[in-house]
Amino acid sequence: MKHESGEKLLLADIGNTQMVFGLYRGRELLAHWRLSSERNLTPDELAWQLHGMFEQSGHAAGDVGGIMAASVVPHLDAPLAAACERVCGLAPAFVGSAEVKTGMAVDYKNPREVGADRIVNAVAAREQYGAPVIVLDCGTATTFDIVSPAGRYAGGLILPGIEVALAALCQRAAKLPEVSLTRTDTLIGRDTAGSMQAGSYWSSIDGISGLISRLKRENGYAGAPVVATGGLIPLLRNDLPDVDHHEPHLTLKGLLILAERHFRHA
Repeated sequence: MKHESGEKLLLADIGNTQMVFGLYRGRELLAHWRLSSERNLTPDELAWQLHGMFEQSGHAAGDVGGIMAASVVPHLDAPLAAACERVCGLAPAFVGSAEVKTGMAVDYKNPREVGADRIVNAVAAREQYGAPVIVLDCGTATTFDIVSPAGRYAGGLILPGIEVALAALCQRAAKLPEVSLTRTDTLIGRDTAGSMQAGSYWSSIDGISGLISRLKRENGYAGAPVVATGGLIPLLRNDLPDVDHHEPHLTLKGLLILAERHFRHA
């Protein structure tokens, strides 16, 4: 199927915590939605939610001319594909499948180990900001994805997400309360909850800043811009002066780039 100019593209970023959908016409984001990545979703349930998203937004599912997905939750791939076919009449193309060409060489020892979302983010960052570029994604995990001066996916770093680490601390220490991640005005907490929040927040800020500094000392990366995305970046952004650009829809933008290429030549 060849995507025709003016048709809408539906893009899906299937993450461990949330599924993010974006509906585009050209480079215009017409609507976007977030759903929980419930592991036991059936095709019927997901189709009902997808149908509801279109109904609520006022856009017709039948106007979609192509669907591109990046998924790091393999057991949601089949329900998503079935739901898309039921609601839009189209099967999605998945990043990482043989049919989707990313146009980015990968220097991982095993390129198949790289999460689809990480490659998509790297593609989007390279197109917008050139190479080299450093992508910081703060979500379920905190990841750094590095595009080399030659424009290749050089590799990266993966560490526990800030909320994941805080939740693990609460679970493993019987006397510590459950607390939410928040920015604290003081470094020294005056009670247990405040101490946990200060420790989690400011250690994460200093850890991320320190890793950015180390990456920029790597040969060829001194001037690399840092592009940040992910659900926690709005909370962290003001305390990360080394972040040059905040791109809340970076993954959707990368999917759009790949979708335009793919459906143009399909």
